[in-house]
Amino acid sequence: MSTIQLRETILECLEEAQSDLNEKKQKSLQTLATITKVSPQNRNLLAQTNGVIPALLQLSKSSFPNIQMLALSILFNLSLNPNLKRSLADMEIIFYLNSVILSPSSTETSKLAASLLCSLAMLDKNKAKIGVAGTVEALVKAISRPKNPAAHHLLSTLAELVQFHGNCTVAVQSGAVPVLIQVSESTKGEDLAGTSLAILGLLARFDEGLTSLRKTDEIVSKLMEVLKGRCMLSKEGAAEILLRLFDDSEGCLRDALRLPEFSSVLADISVRGSGKAREKAGLLMKKMMEASFNSSLDEDSLFLQW
Repeated sequence: MSTIQLRETILECLEEAQSDLNEKKQKSLQTLATITKVSPQNRNLLAQTNGVIPALLQLSKSSFPNIQMLALSILFNLSLNPNLKRSLADMEIIFYLNSVILSPSSTETSKLAASLLCSLAMLDKNKAKIGVAGTVEALVKAISRPKNPAAHHLLSTLAELVQFHGNCTVAVQSGAVPVLIQVSESTKGEDLAGTSLAILGLLARFDEGLTSLRKTDEIVSKLMEVLKGRCMLSKEGAAEILLRLFDDSEGCLRDALRLPEFSSVLADISVRGSGKAREKAGLLMKKMMEASFNSSLDEDSLFLQW
């Protein structure tokens, strides 16, 4: 299909998408979704068409699920082009996607809304803007809901957003730490636990996240339980967080020394873990040995003084 023919098809589809007939709308949007699915050039051509983004946004608010899904799919397809991410990160679009995430809509619609936000957030210049729009708070609230079938998509979006420090602060203030710890402790969905711990690791890079983790009841024993699990991504995340906690807090290090299983769990990971997990387990063991040695010296010193 030539560029001229494609442009004519796009204009025809957009005109039919405004039709009162639901069947016509659905057919035209399906064509646009197909056109934009694989071709960056086609996405640019559609995006350059006058009034297309407001039209798609309006259609995504349709009371008909099929129309809503198709319009969101087209917007997501457009967001795959790096040059379109900034213009698509319009406040009206972000606010609407937040509302979709929080509403009791269909699972697929929530997944699409989260995926679109994640795609837009991949442009670093959009991260702060999306965070200011209340997306971080919306994600934390949605993730906290039990058995949310869109949880994986929501966590992936949050993971992308908290790479920006300002969004880490918002996440911690929104109660992300206890929510993510709860997800990481779940016995269902190891991939969810792994992503949750990866996000906690990102939050722990900064004082507010590290402080919130340190104040969590029995945080060291909770993370040790993760280390005893099967998911290697979770083990890597837990070990990364423990390293930061040990560097930040002597209390956390002492808590680890009091746990009889801790050393043997680390020894097992240092032999049977992934390369990253083995490396981190080795560093944790080294810190514990140094702390234990220093503790023995302190006790000997007190004995001699006595």
